[in-house]
Amino acid sequence: MKKYLLPESGQFYKANLHCHTNVSDASLSPAEIKEAYQKHGYSIVAYTDHHVLVPHPELTDDNFLALHGTEYDITEEIPGVTEFYRLKTCHICLIATDPDYVVQPYFRKTWIYDKQEDKSLVKYDESLPLATYVYSAEYINAMIKEAREKGYFVTYNHPAWSQEGYEIYSKYEGMHAMEICNYGCVTEGYHDYNSKVYQELLQQGKKLYCIATDDNHNGHPMDSPYCDSFGGFTMIKADKLEYRTITDALLKGHFYASCGPEIYSLFIEGNKLHIETSDAATITFTSGIRHCYTEFPTEGDHLNGTIFDVWPQDKFVRIIVTDKEGRKAYTNAYFVEDLLK
Repeated sequence: MKKYLLPESGQFYKANLHCHTNVSDASLSPAEIKEAYQKHGYSIVAYTDHHVLVPHPELTDDNFLALHGTEYDITEEIPGVTEFYRLKTCHICLIATDPDYVVQPYFRKTWIYDKQEDKSLVKYDESLPLATYVYSAEYINAMIKEAREKGYFVTYNHPAWSQEGYEIYSKYEGMHAMEICNYGCVTEGYHDYNSKVYQELLQQGKKLYCIATDDNHNGHPMDSPYCDSFGGFTMIKADKLEYRTITDALLKGHFYASCGPEIYSLFIEGNKLHIETSDAATITFTSGIRHCYTEFPTEGDHLNGTIFDVWPQDKFVRIIVTDKEGRKAYTNAYFVEDLLK
């Protein structure tokens, strides 16, 4: 019997799940972001401006969905050190799973709070205590837990840019997903292709998904090689382009992450894991033990799919698709205890 890991029905919607606008520190307006991303085949953008959750329902129509969210940064404090570039920091995005979640998740006055012309954009619950961030795993894990309880899809962002190593990120718990690629950081020179980080967290037994994002601020023209848009995206499989349908698909892991290649089908039948893809130079199977395999073309110059054996002892499995340009697509990890039930 086939078990579809990406739903058999529905269609794929291209999404950028980490985006900044001139509501916080980026160059383009929310409407300009919509126009630019639609031109590049996107149907979904999660607007995640820094420390401010601002819904943009006016941008949603039959062909475009504006998810609302925010990005928080929690930065270490070292006496006598004021240069931000010397400090480690943790960034997490919170994406509202319901369009009615419009109140700021935490009460902390930011620069927008004091802009009289913008104050109406942000709804605060001033009965909450003022948030005072502490750079510790205990505090960050409590933030993640609270955000999940309030109905947010939580992602852990760009560990390389954040200067966080294994000894730090291995202590974080509870996020729904992590950025396996943050294209904006890559364009700045950081190695934020984070397949190894994802593998390490999975090997700890953490069950989480992976996404690819832009984290775009658009400080360069769209046709510039330094443009930080359109390089990392998440393909979400759902029955319709509707807010709760899309966020439900996120919560269920009905998506894959990509910097280029496409995945058309992914299912398991017995212990055989099947994948169908766009033209690929290689397709690599990775597990939680020393059981990996890369499929190369034996006829012609590309692959369009293959089949891998899943072992009961694999712990988890995932697949990486690489095209001729070296761009990769990543499935989520699937734990064998769930796959082979």
